[in-house]
Amino acid sequence: MKTLTVGDHIPSINLLDQDGKPFNLKEQLGNTKMVVYFYPKDESAVCTKEACAFRDSFTEFTDAGATVVGINSGTVASHAAFAKSNRLPFKLLSDPGNKVLKQFGIKPWLFLTGRETFLVDNKGKIVYTYRAFLNGDKHSEKVLDFLKSK
Repeated sequence: MKTLTVGDHIPSINLLDQDGKPFNLKEQLGNTKMVVYFYPKDESAVCTKEACAFRDSFTEFTDAGATVVGINSGTVASHAAFAKSNRLPFKLLSDPGNKVLKQFGIKPWLFLTGRETFLVDNKGKIVYTYRAFLNGDKHSEKVLDFLKSK
């Protein structure tokens, strides 16, 4: 499958969040933009830097009218522990078998799942993407720069 890019609409996403509650991405859009970031593993060094960068700029995202959601194949329990230990104020969604990751067409990096961030408008259309596997902490910065330029 091709990687989704600017202009594409996101697929339907129904996953469980770190609290075990169902989360439907399209139902959440409405009046907000959404930052959807895919990351390989809870508690790994680069992924923790990435999550904490989103945490540290969370107010800027909400001020810009955007919600942040992180996704990987980790379990609900793993996400709950990761969110708690790093005081993450946003949803982490469990994607068993990487089904949603595959729907987005995210390419692996060596033997790990890919790292990519999408900014989605309130209609479900992708308006910006950023991919940088080893620079997880740059994802929030790049998306914020784009949001502020609009």
